[in-house]
Amino acid sequence: MTVKNEELDNPEAERQQDDLQGEVQMDDEAKLDSPEKNASSLEAQLEAAQAKASENWDQFLRTKAEMENLRRRHQKDIENAHKFGIEKLVNELLPVIDSMDLGLASEDASAESLREGMELTMNMLKKMMEKLGIEEINPLHEKFDPDKHQAMSMQPSAEVEPNTVITVMQKGYSLNNRLLRPAMVMVSKRPAE
Repeated sequence: MTVKNEELDNPEAERQQDDLQGEVQMDDEAKLDSPEKNASSLEAQLEAAQAKASENWDQFLRTKAEMENLRRRHQKDIENAHKFGIEKLVNELLPVIDSMDLGLASEDASAESLREGMELTMNMLKKMMEKLGIEEINPLHEKFDPDKHQAMSMQPSAEVEPNTVITVMQKGYSLNNRLLRPAMVMVSKRPAE
């Protein structure tokens, strides 16, 4: 190590260097003088780290158990939804079935009273479907819509515009604006000239 002449001649620089060496020696002596202090400090740090690790492990186990319980509860909810998803439909359908049973139980009913009973039952069924969000698709005299209708045949007609539904063979149904069954229809086409 080379030392400049100025530093050797400078007593202030020598004093600073001596002070620095003295501080380093005192730190080394302090470490050597009190191994009990260092050991107790290390033991305290170790105990604190072990307590924190134990706390984190406990929190991990609780979270894991909570997630497992949540998974089981969710799985049970899904199973119940599959089992009892049509409960609302069944509750709405039971009065319709009761009405049909009453109509069939009547032995001396006339054709007119049977028809009246069927109309009442049909009205109950339509109200039930309305409650459940089921809409009837009856597109008679409407423009043909391939998203809601299924063309079974085409018939030439001069009375209506081409691509107009002229006969509904089977009504369609949608559930909450989602098509369940398209209406089966006959569609008009231009007559041959």
